[in-house]
Amino acid sequence: MSSTARYARQLALPGFGPAAQQRLADARVLIVGAGGLGSIVIPALAAAGVGSGDGAIHLVDDDTVELSNLHRQTVHSTADVGRPKVDSAADRALAVNTDATILRHRFRLGPGEIMGLLADAEIDLVIDGSDNFETRYLVDDAATLADVPLVWGAVSQYGGQAGLSWSSRGPRYRDLFPHPPTDGSVLSCEAGGVLPTTVGVIGSIMATEAIKVLTGVGTLSLGRVTMFDGLSGGFRELRYERDPAGARQVSLDEHLHRTPGGDAPSAAAAAPHEPRHGGRTITAPQLAASEDEAVLLDVREPWEAEIARLPGSTLMPLGSLTEMLHGLDVETPVVVYCHHGIRSESALRLLLERGYSAVHLEGGIDAWSRLVDPTVPRY
Repeated sequence: MSSTARYARQLALPGFGPAAQQRLADARVLIVGAGGLGSIVIPALAAAGVGSGDGAIHLVDDDTVELSNLHRQTVHSTADVGRPKVDSAADRALAVNTDATILRHRFRLGPGEIMGLLADAEIDLVIDGSDNFETRYLVDDAATLADVPLVWGAVSQYGGQAGLSWSSRGPRYRDLFPHPPTDGSVLSCEAGGVLPTTVGVIGSIMATEAIKVLTGVGTLSLGRVTMFDGLSGGFRELRYERDPAGARQVSLDEHLHRTPGGDAPSAAAAAPHEPRHGGRTITAPQLAASEDEAVLLDVREPWEAEIARLPGSTLMPLGSLTEMLHGLDVETPVVVYCHHGIRSESALRLLLERGYSAVHLEGGIDAWSRLVDPTVPRY
C-alpha cells in the first residue's frame, strides 16, 4: 500500500484506522456494470484504496460508450464514445488512484462467467450496478451459491433503491423480490428516463455499503432497503426478512436456458439434469494417461490462455461458445477445461445438449499443474 497521505482523511475516522485500510487494499471486488451506478461506485472504491494492495477491482461490462450515456455515466467522457466501457472506466479509476489494480472483463455475463470469476478470482464482494433484471437475478443467485455478499442498486426516473444481499447472514434479493417482473412492467432508462443526480445518490449509498462490508466498520444494511425519491428529496427505509415460502435449492439452470431477451426456459430446457452430468468428468492424471483422440476445448478468457494453456487446445471463451461451436465437429470427442472446473461444467452442459460426446477436466488447468505438469504456470 502506498503512503498513508492519500488516505489520511479516512484513516482519521473513528473506528477506521490502518487495519480497515489494509482490508480495502487487499479486497477482491467484482463490479457488474460500468454504466450509471458503476460510474459512481468504481472511482469511489478506487479512491478509497480498494485493490491497492494484494486485491483488485474486477470490472464486467460488454457495452460501449454512447453519447446518450454521458449525462449520467460520468466515469466516461465525450472522447470515450465508441470505446468499451470497461476500458474507459478502468482508465478513469487508475487516473484517480494509480496504485489500484483494475482487471477488465468485456463480455456478456452468464452463469459460467460469473461463477468462474467468483471462484477463480476469489471474490470477496460483488457489486451489481446492472441495468436489467435478467442480470440482477443471475448475480444474486450466483452470489448465494458462492456465499459472497452482494451490494445491489437500481434507479428509475426520479428514484432509486439500494440494499445488501447475503444469504448466509440474512435475507437476500430474492426474499424481497422473489421473481423478475413481467416484461414491460418496469420502464427502462431509455423509455422512462432517469435523473442523473439520482444515480449519484444511489451509487454513493452502494459504495458506502461496500466499504462497510469490506472493513467491518458500521452496521450492515442486511434486511433493509434504502429508497430515495429525488422529487421530494426524501429517504425511507423498508425492512424485510427471509421469505420462508421462497426457500429453495438455488440453481443457475433457469439462467442457463434463458434466451437473450430474458424469456423463461422451455419445459424441455428446464428439465433437471443429473448432478455433475452423471459423472462426465475426467481427472488430470486420467487425461494425461489417455490415448483417446479428443479435442481439448479451453473455455477461459484470452488473457488466461496467455498465462497458461494445455498443448494443442482450442480456445473458445465460454461467453462466445454458442457462436463458435459451428466450427467443431459434433462427431469428435471433446474434453473441455477452464481454470478450476466451474466454467467447464457450464460448457459441458451446453455441449451435451447439442449432441457432443464430452467430458470436462475436474479441477481445470490448475489441477493439471498441481497433479501432472508443474511447469504449467498457476495463477
